[in-house]
Amino acid sequence: MNDIGASFVAVETAPTPHGIAEDARISVIMVVYMTGEALDQSLACVLDDPQVDEFIVVDNGSDPSESAVLDAFAERHAQMRLVRGQGNVGFARGANLGARAATGEVLIFLNPDAFLQPGGAHGLARAVMGAETMRLVGGRVLNADGSEQRGARRGEITPVAALLSLSGLTRRAPALRRFEVHWENETAPAALCPVPTISGAFFAMRRTDYARLGGFDEGYFLHVEDIDLCWRVREAGGEVMFHPKAEVIHLGHTSRASPLQVELYKGLGLARYFRKRARGAGEAAAAWLLWPLVVGAAVIRPLLWRLTGRAV
Repeated sequence: MNDIGASFVAVETAPTPHGIAEDARISVIMVVYMTGEALDQSLACVLDDPQVDEFIVVDNGSDPSESAVLDAFAERHAQMRLVRGQGNVGFARGANLGARAATGEVLIFLNPDAFLQPGGAHGLARAVMGAETMRLVGGRVLNADGSEQRGARRGEITPVAALLSLSGLTRRAPALRRFEVHWENETAPAALCPVPTISGAFFAMRRTDYARLGGFDEGYFLHVEDIDLCWRVREAGGEVMFHPKAEVIHLGHTSRASPLQVELYKGLGLARYFRKRARGAGEAAAAWLLWPLVVGAAVIRPLLWRLTGRAV
């Protein structure tokens, strides 16, 4: 747990009949690091959305060409603010820096290779502000062809489920399908609905709720911090919801960072998450014993993707 909550000021708002408080401002937070060709369009989609009041971009150490792109956008758009100077501190810490800088009552976190679709920010804000309890709401994440992307709505992620899903066995053996954590192949719900886990690529929380939880756990460098946050919201008595009408198009694989390194961070994050949430000596021992398998299964995925030409 970090001390992000200490730098937040509580804002009391009264919801309107439409579910959004009249004085609630929407802040979009984006952490940027070696994003690649998608960055220009991603920035433009946010800045073209009239519902976005504030756009906080956390630059985790871009190269000169990417920095120039950020500077050019910031110079043209008063609602865009850059947070710089910290270097590549990882996604979780970068996102927390953005949250500290934000002034909106609704925080929307968006990946830099995701294109915000019309009405998406407004939809998440309505769902968040309309709740009587703590609520985290994730949007629908689409591929470029309009199909639903893997990971935006997921089941309970346990060591066994993670191993079977990462290895692909849940999709090859019918008897193991109940352990599949990814639900994108199931019929999309017609309206807002509860799920155990959503994607950190596009989600919203009230700023006061995010502060109450201490924001992202900065012990994660890249990946799994979203899974951890969903779990902590539910542990605190809150709701994790999936919004099928609030959409982004997420390209993926545009980053110039090493895919192998990215997957290594994912594996290490999962191993940390399972140790963190283990209850009792038995679960803790299992988490420690399984972590080499979890990390290995995560790392082998980009290798198989390169060999086969498709994600596993």
